[in-house]
Amino acid sequence: MKRKLIAAIGIAGMMVSIAACGDDSGSGDSKGTDAKELTVWLTVDAQNNWPDLVKAADAAVTKAHPGVKINHEYYGWPDKNAKLDAVLATDKAPDVVEMGNTEMLGYMVKGAFAPLDTAEFDNSSAWLDGLKASVSYDGKTYGVPYYAGGRVANWRKDLFASAGVKTTPKTYTELTAALDKVQKKEGDKFSAWYQPTRDWYAAMSFVYDAGGSIAKEEGGEWKANLSSPESVKGLTEFKNVLDKYMHGDKTKDESDRYIVYGQGKSGMIFAPAWEGATAAAKENDKTGKLANNVENFVMPGPSGKNLPVFLGGSDLAVPVKSDAQALAAEWINAFTGPSGQKGLIAKGNLPNNKTDLATLKSDPATAVPATAAESNWFVPMAPGWGQVEKAQVLQTMLQSIGTGKKTVEAAAKDADAAIDKVINTK
Repeated sequence: MKRKLIAAIGIAGMMVSIAACGDDSGSGDSKGTDAKELTVWLTVDAQNNWPDLVKAADAAVTKAHPGVKINHEYYGWPDKNAKLDAVLATDKAPDVVEMGNTEMLGYMVKGAFAPLDTAEFDNSSAWLDGLKASVSYDGKTYGVPYYAGGRVANWRKDLFASAGVKTTPKTYTELTAALDKVQKKEGDKFSAWYQPTRDWYAAMSFVYDAGGSIAKEEGGEWKANLSSPESVKGLTEFKNVLDKYMHGDKTKDESDRYIVYGQGKSGMIFAPAWEGATAAAKENDKTGKLANNVENFVMPGPSGKNLPVFLGGSDLAVPVKSDAQALAAEWINAFTGPSGQKGLIAKGNLPNNKTDLATLKSDPATAVPATAAESNWFVPMAPGWGQVEKAQVLQTMLQSIGTGKKTVEAAAKDADAAIDKVINTK
């Protein structure tokens, strides 16, 4: 899905009144059972791409509760949180709100969302691990996964075929051998693999593949873990990729990766599944060669397993100030349940659960993203994680590594020190 997931930050001020009004009950109580009105905030993705699924959820709720009025408001990703923060400081909070899964943590820490009873939601026992983590905090569940989006490898079949490679790699050794051939053939000004240095989602996939992690929880406290031997091993392999195959600007992030790919400056990318197709679109394909010539495949990892991927996506939450919490939970279940997931899959999204994901693996059209999403990771669900993201600690570390300003070990050690200063701070 072509959008940014913006970390939740800057909400402390609007939480003063929230802490005073929230209780410890979940949606299983009677709060809002007899509500006559429901307000649902979604992003424009739903409005533009699957309005029929919204109408179906509305119909299910109004059938069970005749006379209920359901209001919808739609927001763009860049301005959604500012508007949410403002309204949460009043007594007119929405009853359902869509959140990017990386946005959830800051709001959960501050007590903005009501705890939910997972038993009320279909397929909750099979939620994808990364999505389940995004709605869980301090032993409670504060949201429901909506849909997912994973990362895959994408390369140009023509370039690799011209170098003698005609099938996608199944192992990391096969991948690097293919990249070596293309790099040699195209020369040092070409990036066989365009991998932006500051792309921490990709870098951390190497870290987790090597058995490392960003941080670990020990005795109720979080401690940074990037300088562990396992994490350093993953970061070292990421640096090897940058050194051997990335010959672009090594201070850039991934925001314009699909544009660079479309300019014909690279043979391969590792990115959200939509980027390859977007690069090949007529308005972005400056080579005239990418249409019907780019191919997704599951990224193999150095460990011998598929490279674990960060799962992006959306969650739905119920603000603690909602007067219709029980009704809100019913609407969420109607929207994210089996029929809703079927509709979301038809629109090109990954489902929120392993059961539906398994069915996609047997379909050639969806097998690659579905298989890639099986192995996934998520950010540390620590109270101060939002501050780590805001400070761009990981991006700074990776740029230092990629440009050679610091060794892997020194950069990781410095990043750990910066993370440890804030990761346990609410």
